[in-house]
Amino acid sequence: MSKLGYCSRSQAAELIRAGRVRLNGVARLNPEEPVHLGKDYIDVDGHAIQSQSKIYLMMNKPRGVVTTASDEKGRQTVYSVLGNAGECQPWVAPVGRLDKASEGLLLLTNDSEWGARIAAPETHLAKTYHAQVGAILGEKMIEAIAQGVTTADGDFLRAREARLLRSGQKNCWLEIVLDEGKNRQIRRLLESLGVEALRLMRVAIGPLALGSLPKGAFRALTNDEKLALDRAMAANKSLTTEGTK
Repeated sequence: MSKLGYCSRSQAAELIRAGRVRLNGVARLNPEEPVHLGKDYIDVDGHAIQSQSKIYLMMNKPRGVVTTASDEKGRQTVYSVLGNAGECQPWVAPVGRLDKASEGLLLLTNDSEWGARIAAPETHLAKTYHAQVGAILGEKMIEAIAQGVTTADGDFLRAREARLLRSGQKNCWLEIVLDEGKNRQIRRLLESLGVEALRLMRVAIGPLALGSLPKGAFRALTNDEKLALDRAMAANKSLTTEGTK
């Protein structure tokens, strides 16, 4: 159901277990039931599921918004940002996550396989962030961000690249590039070095830049932008394959 762009995997599992989904006219309660797309007939509450057109969106996620469908604490979600537009288009899901305190570029799609490739660490698709930190960092400290540190719980964290963007009297802005996606990676990396992250904004995913998209706004990717992301993933896959030979 998620591959057809109807809903997320977790939402599909809930519908199936509730007996609302029929496969070839028979209710099935096992979310892992094998399905042959294009051959089998699936309906929900008596309405046939049709393959949805693929949607690829980019959003400038505001700080304080969570990337979940719903929140038990009543916090604003990315679906609140989509607003009424979400009611007149197929279901879309965030690609990866930006935590509540982070902001910037977030992709959303109903192409679950494509989204999984974008988010997968093994794709090594660069994610570029601008981080405001509560200190003036010297060259050695910035080098340590790229060299990596082991956290108190034994997790090794590193950035692919780190450089100084600008400095103030008490803080500075860094550009940090990741090619893996561990939970709260930049915040935990900086904390392990004794540095506080004041703001964290994702400004690019691979060749796709946030650009001038206003905070809280979203738009569809252009064909060229989607193609550029696909080419970047394919190029990284080729390099990884060659490196393992």
